[in-house]
Parts: sequence; structure tokens; C-alpha cells
Amino acid sequence: MRRVLLKLSGEAFANEDFGFGVDSSIIENIAQEILDSLNQNIQIAIVVGGGNFFRGIQESAKNMEQANADYMGMLATVINAVALKDSLDRIGVQTRVQSAITMTSVAEPYIRLRAIRHLEKGRVVIFAAGTGNPYFTTDTAASLRAAEIDAEVMLKSTRVDGVYNKDPEIDDDATIYAYLSYSDVINKKLEIMDLTAITLCEENSMPIRVFNGTVKGNITKAITGESIGTYIGEK
Repeated sequence: MRRVLLKLSGEAFANEDFGFGVDSSIIENIAQEILDSLNQNIQIAIVVGGGNFFRGIQESAKNMEQANADYMGMLATVINAVALKDSLDRIGVQTRVQSAITMTSVAEPYIRLRAIRHLEKGRVVIFAAGTGNPYFTTDTAASLRAAEIDAEVMLKSTRVDGVYNKDPEIDDDATIYAYLSYSDVINKKLEIMDLTAITLCEENSMPIRVFNGTVKGNITKAITGESIGTYIGEK
């Protein structure tokens, strides 16, 4: 692997007991796994979600206009991006946060060629604020950024071991898929990510690996190309 894009959900940053906010020990573990991967000369870009903050206020936001609620979610991703950058900085990893919403006091504006240059210099680049537009998910942002920086694969970290035919957190007899085509995901209506994100990956021949990022060591395994979880793409 030469260059990868890692998609981290906001929930991955939260304490399991509360499901809200940022757990510093979890972020430190993620940062260490990223450092271990960088030591193998792999360029790493990251897209972060904001569910650990926005899910907690979703009840209050349910009557809001969709665009306003989406902007709130984008701001939550910036908080997570800065938190992850802090952990990476403290272990000696040069990191840049680029935001799709201009906020120069805390992040660079998103500029594709600048992001690629940072990666070529061995820096980790964290993309925040999604696409900068309402009505688009952070999965779509991850698919878009992966294509823009010419990543070899998009790695989607989740709470389960891969993609299943049923929800494994509800059904004990759920079966995991080792491989799926883009068409399989759409036709089987597997809720891995939204249709726009899957279509973007298909149009750009961007493979996706879905894996359990909560298991220690799995982020490093995924980044370095080990066959874990579910692979989505062309055979």
C-alpha cells in the first residue's frame, strides 16, 4: 500500500459506557496504530465523523432545518479532528487538519494539491467538516477525498467485524461477507454507507475495506493491507 484513506466514525472516539464525547485513551490508541503504520512508509489521510457529539443532541435537533443540523454535524467533526491531531502531535507525528469549512484559526482550508503535498512529505492529513455542504454524509466525504487524493483504498472503521447479511448486533445468526461487489451492496440494500458514497467509489474504481476498528491492532492491519473484514470492489 502506498496511500490510503481511513474513515473513522465519531462514535469510535467516545467512551463505550457513555457513547458521547471524546475518550482520550481511545484516541491515543488510534494515534499509536497510525504511527505504527507510518513507520512502514504508508501515506495516511483520515476523514472523521461527528456522531459522538451530534448523536447526543439529535433529539434537540430533530425539528431543525436539515441544513442547519448538518452544519452542526460538520462542526462536531472539526472537534474530533483537532483532538486526534493533538494525540498524533504528542507522539511525534506531523499532522495537518484541513477543513471544508473555512476556520483558519484551527485548520487549513481544504486544498487538494496541498493535501497531497503533505502526504508526500510523510504527514498525516485529517479532513474535517465533511464535504462542506449539507445533505452529504461523512461517508460521501470520505469517498470523495479518497478519489481526489488518488488513494489506493478506502478503509471504513466500524464497530463490527465487517459487512453482514443481517445486523450482527441484533441477530446472532448473521453471516459476514468476505467479498462484495459494488452492485451487491446496492442490490442487497446493505446499509454500509449511503448510495452516493458507494456510487462514487464504483465510478472511481475505489475499493473499500470494512473492518472492526475497535479491536486493538486492526487499524494497523487494515492500513498495511492485511485481509481483514469485508472487501468491496472489483474482483
